[in-house]
Amino acid sequence: MNILIVEDDTRVADFLERGLKAEGYRIRLATTGTDGLEACRNLWEEQSQTGVRGLVLLDLMLPGMNGLDLCQTLRASHINLPILMLTALGRIEDRVAGLRMGADDYMVKPFGFEELLARIEALFRRGPLIAEPVGAVLKVGDLELDRSRFSLHRSGEEIRLTTKELALLELLMSSPGRVFSRQRILTNVWGIDEDPLTNVVDVYIRRLRSKVDEPFGTSLIETVRGVGYRVRG
Repeated sequence: MNILIVEDDTRVADFLERGLKAEGYRIRLATTGTDGLEACRNLWEEQSQTGVRGLVLLDLMLPGMNGLDLCQTLRASHINLPILMLTALGRIEDRVAGLRMGADDYMVKPFGFEELLARIEALFRRGPLIAEPVGAVLKVGDLELDRSRFSLHRSGEEIRLTTKELALLELLMSSPGRVFSRQRILTNVWGIDEDPLTNVVDVYIRRLRSKVDEPFGTSLIETVRGVGYRVRG
């Protein structure tokens, strides 16, 4: 999942970037309204071509073009990326103006990071606003991961995962039967070359098993001793 942060306050932008990267999101930054508009267009084009979902965190008080004008321009251009406005302007009329210009949600600074994550996940769970590309849905046995809708089902039952858990499972399901080493998992899911927590991959594999395997009585996630992990094809 891609998130574009359009924010001119470097402290806020850095906080958001670090926190969202830790949750497994791929982050892009823009510090002016005009740069943000171009970045939104690029993100929308990429989503249309690849199916990788994008979302915009948009400040209102921006140099070059303010957030309301940027949002209105995007919607007039039929660029339907989810937009979550983050602003210090908390009056009811400010919120109404933002939503009427096309924002999908609105949060007032300061805000709780956990609430921000929940709202981002809720926006990603909404159905896609463009045609789904081939390969948007991964299926292994009775397990089905819809990458465009940020959703997972097994035997028709929805399974709720965190962003990082979903990214790990998506990697394993992308090549059923292939063994992924801990090193490769760290590089692809966490974007790091070594494990500072010594067992973070093992911890997340246990979490996945408790949600994906154990409730259904059949194990799809396998350990290949001394090598890594795989989803049974």
